[in-house]
Amino acid sequence: MSEKPYRPNVGIALFNREGLVFAGHRFASSGPELIDPAVAWQMPQGGIDEGEDLIEAARRELWEETGVRTVSLLGATDDWWTYDFPPNDAPPTHKLAPFRGQRQKWVAFRMDGPLSEIQMDVDGCAEDPEFDAWGFFPLNVLPTLVVPFRRPVYEKVAAAFAAFAANA
Repeated sequence: MSEKPYRPNVGIALFNREGLVFAGHRFASSGPELIDPAVAWQMPQGGIDEGEDLIEAARRELWEETGVRTVSLLGATDDWWTYDFPPNDAPPTHKLAPFRGQRQKWVAFRMDGPLSEIQMDVDGCAEDPEFDAWGFFPLNVLPTLVVPFRRPVYEKVAAAFAAFAANA
């Protein structure tokens, strides 16, 4: 596994006007690993296409996973943060099978549009839905709601974007 590359990826912290951050509850089948429903929450994220600008990739992924388009840019991380996928039984044809894990930069947006923009099955998007529910949470709580292999990255995100978050 360690000889496989990391997949370039962007994570999105979408803040509402109250300083809470969006997270979706993942379908059990949306990743290569088995997911415990108790820790199946995550912020939107996805691959960065070859030659794609980070902010444009973040806007695209945010739309594909949530339907949200009306946002303002708050900030972005400079460093790449990585995590390895846990052992899994994904078929070799799974889109993440060629990778050992993901290397991510993170972008923070403020949601400026209505909650009605949020969709789990996005109109006009060819990608399968990843989430079966959604909510807004205190940023510093999200590391406790994600799968353990993502927690160190979520702790870095919480620290990096603390200035945009509501005080818990």
